[in-house]
Amino acid sequence: MRISFAISLLCLLFTTAHAQKKLSVTSPDGQVRLNVSLSDKVYYDVESHGETLVKNGHLGMMLDKANLGANPVLKGKKVKTVNETVTPIFSLKSANIDNRYTSLLMNMKGGYAIEWRVYDDGLAYRFVTSIKGDVKVLSEDFCIQLTQDTRLVLQQPGGFKTSCEEEYTNVQSAAWKAEDRMSELPLVIAGAKQKVFVSEFDLFDYPGMFMKGNADNSLSAVHPKVPVEFGDDGDRSVKILKEADYIAETNGTRSFPWRFMHITQDDKQMAVNTMPMRLAPASVIDDPSWIKVGKTTWEWWNGSIPYGPDVNFVSGLNLDTYKYFVDFAAANGLQYILMDEGWAKSTRDPFTPNPDIDLHELIRYAKSKNVGVILWLTWLTAEKHPTMFETFEKWGVAGVKIDFMDRQDQWMVRFYERTAKAAAKHHIIVDFHGAYHPSGLEYKYPNVLTFEGVRGMEYMGGCTPRNSAFYPAIRNAAGPMDYTPGAMLSMQPECYSSRRPNSASIGTRAYQLALYVVFESNLQMMSDNPTLYNMYPDCRDYIAGCPVNWDETRVLAAEFGQYTVVARRKGSKWYIGGITNETARDITVMLDFLTEGKSYKTTSFTDAVNSAKQAMDYRKKEGQTKKGDALSIHMVRNGGFAAVLEP
Repeated sequence: MRISFAISLLCLLFTTAHAQKKLSVTSPDGQVRLNVSLSDKVYYDVESHGETLVKNGHLGMMLDKANLGANPVLKGKKVKTVNETVTPIFSLKSANIDNRYTSLLMNMKGGYAIEWRVYDDGLAYRFVTSIKGDVKVLSEDFCIQLTQDTRLVLQQPGGFKTSCEEEYTNVQSAAWKAEDRMSELPLVIAGAKQKVFVSEFDLFDYPGMFMKGNADNSLSAVHPKVPVEFGDDGDRSVKILKEADYIAETNGTRSFPWRFMHITQDDKQMAVNTMPMRLAPASVIDDPSWIKVGKTTWEWWNGSIPYGPDVNFVSGLNLDTYKYFVDFAAANGLQYILMDEGWAKSTRDPFTPNPDIDLHELIRYAKSKNVGVILWLTWLTAEKHPTMFETFEKWGVAGVKIDFMDRQDQWMVRFYERTAKAAAKHHIIVDFHGAYHPSGLEYKYPNVLTFEGVRGMEYMGGCTPRNSAFYPAIRNAAGPMDYTPGAMLSMQPECYSSRRPNSASIGTRAYQLALYVVFESNLQMMSDNPTLYNMYPDCRDYIAGCPVNWDETRVLAAEFGQYTVVARRKGSKWYIGGITNETARDITVMLDFLTEGKSYKTTSFTDAVNSAKQAMDYRKKEGQTKKGDALSIHMVRNGGFAAVLEP
């Protein structure tokens, strides 16, 4: 829902084709400036806080019917300022978001326009076309020409087929050559004074964008082509046998995806990037009240093997085990259980459950305890069975986890949307696993609660705090993230050992607790064994009690890729989470965000004296705090800090 407070028209000019070649607009606070020049191409400069970040970048779009941006002719422009409040249906950062920007709409000869928005903390643009019939997009030109050699932080897949789970790497912009591995989005241009987060939004009926270097200190867009012929490749993928010579075929009258930059001068600003929410499309679900965010169990991580004195059945993929998970969810206020691979007799058939699991009885039992059931499937199975969601609704299934898409071409982007639409029609929530970054679908169809597109905890020893320290500022800045936290077996890297059902994580116990505050997802997981959670009821209760949506977020301390300390409010309670990489930290933050005159009961979980060696060592502490107090946080290497403050 958007509530407009003020929209003031600054300028409305319709001029002849050759009247103007240069245009400039500034953000409402005057700190960000966009300069656009029209000659052989559409060129643009970006200035922020007195520094030129981009000089002579350029953009365009080659269609089969026209070359948009080539020898551009301006027919007219429209400039206005907008000041409104955005209220997300599900608030990962804040219940209300200020949306102030200066808009520049450039109406061009040839049936297209370029729409710009210049914010106090960045800018965005998109092409808008009004061409009759369908068009083929042959290529898109989006070039970021940097003014100095700059460190880039990015993920570099080996090709267009990727689950977007690569570790982050550092590349110098001037040394990044066209023949080097490209980068998926989002990425960060990490300048000495300012950092620029680059991504896309409103990705519909169009391929996802990748970036490559040009060895001249510039970055350019590249897109996968449309696949037109497929071959068999097992139960969870297909081989692309033939591609078209274009990247998209689409309606000639439409708006194309936003390309945007979020610009920050303080690393603390990076994790509170709300640009996606400000660019988000409206929901097409008239009444989203049936959509429930929350937490879920996940039996894959722990091998479906609960054990202990209260387990008097043979654990595994059977009805008794899943009822045990339901009981655990109900006892701890969790909204869902997730049934991963193995609930069905075959991964290719969504209509025949595993005979050892009476799925219908389980769904009935779970519903009686107010717990929903989420089923895992491959995208290929979902695609081949279009009546699946109708059947699942009849069964009482609450949600699906769709996996292994691993592509961002136009065909697959269309699959995401038609899947979200079909699921919404039948009141089913969706977790896209093996997925690309969130790009707007989660706002158009808010039943899409989360995406993977991250090297999460399922990588076990391959998931390190060193890499995960980047997530608040990069991956989570793009949108909800299915990282699957909650490991109770915590280890330092030199002694790491893990095998299901005894899966373990790298990082301390306090680090794991902190992730529920630092990381954002509308469907957050308690991934470990109920048995282990019950061994540590204080940790269990903290995790289960953490909200997944928040009224307010403040980053108290941060250094990009090194550490983050976040405070989030839900109602009158504040939660604090801090994580660090392989370097120990001592950080002092001020509790100046608390309500004046109130005392807060503070329960904290800290790294203990031996946590740097034995990562499962932690201390629970209780005390009192008030507004203006200083909070001293010590985190060992790969450590963390978690707390809840209750008035």
